[in-house]
Amino acid sequence: MTDPLTADAPASGCPAHPEATTLSGLEYQQSPAELYRSLRHRHGPVAPVLLDGGIPAWLVLGYREVRYVTAHDELFARDSRRWHAWDSIPANWPLLPFVGYQPSVLFTEGAEHQRRAGVISEALGAMDQFELAVTCRRIADTLIDSFAGRGEADLKAAYAHPLAMLAAVGLAGMPMGSADTDELVRDLGISLDAREGEDPVAAYGRVGQRLTALVRDKRAQPGSDITSRMLAHPAALTEEEIVQDLISVIAAAQQPTANWIGNALRLMLTDDRFALNVAGGRLSVAQALTEVLWLDTPTQNFIGRWAVRDTQLGGRLIREGDCLVLGFAAANTDPQIWPQGHVGAAGNSAHLSFSHGEHRCPYPAPQLAEVIARTAVEALLERLPDVVLAVDPGELRWRPSVWMRGLTELPVTYTPSYVG
Repeated sequence: MTDPLTADAPASGCPAHPEATTLSGLEYQQSPAELYRSLRHRHGPVAPVLLDGGIPAWLVLGYREVRYVTAHDELFARDSRRWHAWDSIPANWPLLPFVGYQPSVLFTEGAEHQRRAGVISEALGAMDQFELAVTCRRIADTLIDSFAGRGEADLKAAYAHPLAMLAAVGLAGMPMGSADTDELVRDLGISLDAREGEDPVAAYGRVGQRLTALVRDKRAQPGSDITSRMLAHPAALTEEEIVQDLISVIAAAQQPTANWIGNALRLMLTDDRFALNVAGGRLSVAQALTEVLWLDTPTQNFIGRWAVRDTQLGGRLIREGDCLVLGFAAANTDPQIWPQGHVGAAGNSAHLSFSHGEHRCPYPAPQLAEVIARTAVEALLERLPDVVLAVDPGELRWRPSVWMRGLTELPVTYTPSYVG
C-alpha cells in the first residue's frame, strides 16, 4: 500500500498558493463531487484551498491520507491554538464557533481527550437503543400525522429536521416542545450553518447559556438522560466541561442525522437503482443508509487538524501550524479505493463519515444515529408508500455549507392519508 506520508503528488507548496480554490459558490454547493475530482486531478490527494475570508488551508481528499492524518495525532493534532493564521482571523469569522478553541472534548488531546470522550461514551452507552427506536417511531408518527392529510410536504422542514432535533434534545434531557428547546435548535443551526444576516458567534453563545441552565436543572433533578449520566460520572467533569461536551454531542446528533435522513430519502426518490434495491429487499434500510454515507455523506468536510511540526503528506510540505480540512466526502469516493466506480458496496462500513482514530465519533454514537435515521426512513416508507418527488431532481438545491451536505428542501407528493 502506498504510504500517504510520502506518496507522489504535485510539488509541495504553501496553501496560500495562487492556485488555491475557494470552498464556496454555486458550483460547490450543487456538485461538490465534481470539484473534488477537479482538485484531485490538479493537485493530488492534498489540495490548497481558501476558507471564508480567503484564509488558506489544506483539503485532504485521499482516503488513505485522511486515515493517516486521523491516526497520527502526534503529527496532526486537534488543538486549534496551534494555527499560525489567528492574526488574520476576524472576530466575526463565520467558522469561529467551531474552529476557535473551546474547552470541549473536540479540542482535547491525549489523556485528557480519553477522559472526556470516555464520559460521553459511557453516557451514550447506557441509552437503551430499543427504547430510542420506540421514541423515534412515536416522533415520526406524530410528525407524519401533521402533514399526511395534505398530500404534499417538504420532508426536510416537516420531517427529517424536526425528527432528528427532537431525538437529539430528548437524549440530552431537554423537554420536547418547549420554547427553550426550539430556540436551542435554531441557534445550533445558525452556529453550524449561518445564512446571510445571522450571527453564528452570538448563536453559539446562546446555545451555551441554555445548556448551562439544563446542566443545573439536571444536577438538582437527575433523570435517565446523557446529561444526568455525565454529571454522575466518577470523572467528575466540571459544569463548563459538561456544557461544552453537550454542545458537541447535540450538534453531532442533530444536523448530520437530519441530513443523513434527507439524503437517503432523496436517493430513494431520484435513483431508480437505489429505490428498487430497497423496495425489493435487496438492500435493507440499514444497508441503504450505509450506502448513503459512502455516496452522499452528511458531514462532507470537517475542520480540522493542525500540524504539530513540519511534515509531508501526499507529496505536500505541510508547515507547522498549517490547518488541514478533512475531506470525508472526497475520501469516501476516492477512485484509488473504488477503481471501478462501485462506491458503497453493501455491507462495507469502512467509510470515513464518522471520522477515524482517537477523535472519531465516540462509540456508540454512530449506532444511535443509525437508529434515529433508520426509524425515520422505515416509518415514512410504511406510512406514505407512494411518496414521489414533487419537482424535477435538477431543481433540488443544497444548503450553502462547506461542512454539511443537505438539501434546503425536499418537496414531495403522495396520496393523502387521514388519521383516525
